[in-house]
Amino acid sequence: MDVGAGDPGLQLDIRYATDDNFLSRAVYDAARCLLVPDAADRLAAAERTLRAEGYALVVWDCYRPRSVQYAMWEILPDPDYVADPERGSRHNRGAAVDVGLRVLDGRALVLPTAHDDFTPKAHRDATDLPPEAIENRERLERAMTAAGWIPLSTEWWHFDAPGWERYPLRDDPLSAAAGGN
Repeated sequence: MDVGAGDPGLQLDIRYATDDNFLSRAVYDAARCLLVPDAADRLAAAERTLRAEGYALVVWDCYRPRSVQYAMWEILPDPDYVADPERGSRHNRGAAVDVGLRVLDGRALVLPTAHDDFTPKAHRDATDLPPEAIENRERLERAMTAAGWIPLSTEWWHFDAPGWERYPLRDDPLSAAAGGN
């Protein structure tokens, strides 16, 4: 499902369609958030929960072509942060998201790190952070886990849909990928 098309209020900041990522170049041909239907429903549920509290998601990544996974692995062959492309990523299946948090009224939020920070400060159990960053990380995690998402221990922004392994690996460009991913 094309989540951005289904919810125009959802803020997409698809980093891999820009130079603002650890590869320092755009590796997506379109800024789209494609997810399997179950994951799309879970993302919408988390967004509803957060909106009721005055917050909202910022979506940085969803489905990722497998060819991009190979490019990432060439730069950072560390399975704590980048899935081995031979096995594939949950993102390559349309069953994972990278998300941040924002305030509905426009105020900036302190978050633990930037997206794609590959240091211990990005880990979910990091404590050497401003209290506000920990509070916001926990707020995001509560909303996502209440919607059934499974958090990744090494990246506070990464969440997997349950049953991700039942979806096939994909390598379609985002511009050509079907909305029913």
